[in-house]
Amino acid sequence: MTSLPTQSAEAQVPNSQPAATSASAADLPADLRKRPSLPVALVLAARPRQWVKNVLVLAAPLAAAKLGQADVLRTSAIAFVAFCFAASCIYYINDVMDVESDRRHPKKRFRPIAAGWVPIPVALVVGPVCGVIALGIALLANWTTVLVVAVYMVLHIVYSLWLKHVPVLDLAMVASGFLLRAIVGGVAADLELSQWFLLTTGFGSLFMVAGKRYSEMVLMGEDAASSRKSLSEYSQSYLRFVWQAAATITVVTYSLWAFYLASTPDLAHKSAKPWLEISVIPWVFIFLRYAMFIDGGSAGEPEDVVLKDRVMLGLGVVWVAVFATGVILVGSRG
Repeated sequence: MTSLPTQSAEAQVPNSQPAATSASAADLPADLRKRPSLPVALVLAARPRQWVKNVLVLAAPLAAAKLGQADVLRTSAIAFVAFCFAASCIYYINDVMDVESDRRHPKKRFRPIAAGWVPIPVALVVGPVCGVIALGIALLANWTTVLVVAVYMVLHIVYSLWLKHVPVLDLAMVASGFLLRAIVGGVAADLELSQWFLLTTGFGSLFMVAGKRYSEMVLMGEDAASSRKSLSEYSQSYLRFVWQAAATITVVTYSLWAFYLASTPDLAHKSAKPWLEISVIPWVFIFLRYAMFIDGGSAGEPEDVVLKDRVMLGLGVVWVAVFATGVILVGSRG
């Protein structure tokens, strides 16, 4: 079994400062005594590593076999950049709201706002500015893209202020963020979204979110509720049920989608049939591989699992190649 490489606190944040500005450097752990410059800290607070999630904006154009078209590629790039700024806006606001609980978390205490590298007043200015920039960039595509980005930010601000403490709804809200990323790619390019695409993306998002919460409970143990209040209402068995159920539904809906595309009566599409059907195999193994990390409690940061595990990356490349070949041969989306 391959496990993700672990990093020491010093490796994660080579330069840091006190978690609370009122504390003296001598009273703080060695890994929080130094600070990066404010510009660097602002970039870190925007969480650029998590922008990899925004690659989901390419999902709808890929499924429609339109990603190679210049106009679609342009609008997809616009949607990607808009969501990067929108997500960073939410990260700033969320980290301000969670500053005290983050300081009690073994990993989140290294977030720039919790560590004291970015003053809270500065974060409260930079966050909204990122949101305005996101809407401005989205407007370069169309007004519908602006609406989707705005809905994403409003929902997640409500989540940060209230719904993150409401069991089940907190899962739904975070999952909606992944779903909206997938939707905006189709909206920006004016593509019709398949019901199978929406079901697969929606339940796949729930799988990721429930797995993340489960891993947080495993990592934090009895202290989980001190970092995230809603975790006090969950049990590991319940979250296991949610992510397993979501994984099952995602595999089933994707399989139905792939076989539906492969069953088109148009004779010109027969060459796509084996590719689409075969794509189910790497898809299933992607979920089995990711579930291994969830079960071990190391899927608290999904981007780390996806980017650091070579087997996961390899399976992803195989799936994209096989599925893309199938949809390109079909030439249209079901």
